[in-house]
Amino acid sequence: MIGVWALGAYLAVIILWTTLLRRNVGEAMMVGFLVAAGFNGAGALNAGWNALYDALTDEIVYATVIFVFMGYLLERAGVMERMINLLDALIGGRKGGSAYVSTVASAGLGSIVHNQAAIAATVGSVTIPWMERARVERTTAATIVAGNAGMGITFPFSASMFVLVGSSTVGPLLDIDTLIMPLIAGGLWCVLHRLIVTAILVHRSGARATAKENRPLLLESLRRGWTTLLLFVGVALPMVLTTGALAEILSDHTRNDVSDAVSPIFWIPVVLIVLGLALGRKQLPRTTKAWAQLIGDSAPRFGVVGITVLFAFAGANALATTGLPEQLSGLLDGLDLPVWLLAIVIGLIVVAVAAPLSSTATMAAVGTIGVAALIAAGVPAPTAAVAVLIFSSCEAAVPPGGAPLYVACGIAGVDPFHTFRRMLLYYALPLLGIGVLVAAGILPV
Repeated sequence: MIGVWALGAYLAVIILWTTLLRRNVGEAMMVGFLVAAGFNGAGALNAGWNALYDALTDEIVYATVIFVFMGYLLERAGVMERMINLLDALIGGRKGGSAYVSTVASAGLGSIVHNQAAIAATVGSVTIPWMERARVERTTAATIVAGNAGMGITFPFSASMFVLVGSSTVGPLLDIDTLIMPLIAGGLWCVLHRLIVTAILVHRSGARATAKENRPLLLESLRRGWTTLLLFVGVALPMVLTTGALAEILSDHTRNDVSDAVSPIFWIPVVLIVLGLALGRKQLPRTTKAWAQLIGDSAPRFGVVGITVLFAFAGANALATTGLPEQLSGLLDGLDLPVWLLAIVIGLIVVAVAAPLSSTATMAAVGTIGVAALIAAGVPAPTAAVAVLIFSSCEAAVPPGGAPLYVACGIAGVDPFHTFRRMLLYYALPLLGIGVLVAAGILPV
């Protein structure tokens, strides 16, 4: 059972590094990788190098960095602000409209950017002060923004999804093209859950409709913001070209498999960066020096994320060399549980690990094993992946909470401790239930 011991040590080191030493998760994943490789004994150096090399040569690592830069560029270009203003003009006139805009904007932004802290910062900086003006108490506003930030994980092309499909445990069992549409469906179930929670919190907060004089004019918002909807076209274009009937036609015409020639993982952020440059050209730098400054300012964002994803892959690869997938799958199989109960057990493990770790680190540590166990129990691979991604989206929802919670509470000026009960009750437990219902086939994806 050396693999199980390796996993325990791997998790312990990451948790201690991030919670007791209060270092960033990128460093923690590096140390975790070294610990995992060390469990290969005399072959540790060779196993560690092979694990790191496989991670370095994986296109998913590079795509993740491009996605993070894309989100930063869209924010700096003012594209996201125009999208939020458009939503405000459409639905801000109803009671609690600011809270609903926050939820819908988080869903829209999450389907593009995927970084939970960035979603909380971008949406929260606009909608938390707005919710306060609408008489939503600050703790409730922070709860809504932090809880909504998790939707970035439950839509395609998040770093967590890349860790999953690129892992040596699940990668051979799951084709990324078969995961995209089920994950969109799973993301929409999570959006519905967030809208219901928002309605409950708005009802209990005594919120008011946004005053007419504080709302953007609809025609003006449409004039300035309708082009931001092209971002969703940019997401759809590589997917349409590489799946379904059009992909077959193009493959026959070119005598090449389009799905192999065109990688959605690489081209989606590239297309969105091009759109962001076009849509935000008036707010973007015009000189080489200013562009160098913008790129330099973005480095801290994708530097930590890049290191985290790289060593999450390397750590997962190193754990795989210890026999962990087979050993943990054997343990779970030995439980001989029905699918719904197995899903609950896996969900509780993933949610518990997500409390101190990021969703990406959680997926690398235990998520891939959970997906493999569900597949072994007869759950279709895409369905199993969607369920576990929903579980892992609880980064901010389980005490002590992750970066999105502290970002939202910082903007609102509230003590994160006062949000713990609501985050657990309204977000973590329902998301656990949604994941179980997806795994059991009750909620279709």
